[in-house]
Amino acid sequence: MIRFCDILFSLLGLLILSPFFLIIALWIVIDNPGPVFYRQQRVGKGGKDFGLLKFRSMRVGADKMSLITIGERDSRVTRAGYYIRKYKLDELPQLWNVLIGDMSLVGPRPEVRRYVDLYTPEQQKVLSVRPGITDYASIEYIDENRLLAQSKDPDKTYIEQIMPQKIALNMHYIEHQTTLEYFKIIFLTFSKLFKR
Repeated sequence: MIRFCDILFSLLGLLILSPFFLIIALWIVIDNPGPVFYRQQRVGKGGKDFGLLKFRSMRVGADKMSLITIGERDSRVTRAGYYIRKYKLDELPQLWNVLIGDMSLVGPRPEVRRYVDLYTPEQQKVLSVRPGITDYASIEYIDENRLLAQSKDPDKTYIEQIMPQKIALNMHYIEHQTTLEYFKIIFLTFSKLFKR
């Protein structure tokens, strides 16, 4: 049932939002010339890598400096990118990842290989399900960049504090993976975004 909902909602989302995608694409290119989309290797179900798709919100090549975005005004983020990230518009192209089966609308946010390699055997259980666009951890840590900006060592803070807490929240969904829980998380995500 969840996979059926993923296919239906992602297909409808891509069709309905396509004019909006065009507007965002023009905004990105006018503000900072370069590719519209950004593809990053993430780890999916079963530990397999896949190309996660996003609207580009940073300057070209900025990801080579660091994998973590720090604060609301990270110098690598473009002017358009600030708003695209704030309202999570950069995540919309992942509807394509959902449609082709790399992701689900709801599930643990996929990490880069560097962080997955640090998982304990228990934490690796998050790789037993399709990663998602949203989950309880995304809702709880919607202002994660701001938290990291307050740290003297953002990478260490992420690995030792934030990542374990996010995985614990992900485990709750995995252990209670029902259609009702799926729709609950989608509702909570929209509710949180509209309050921003």
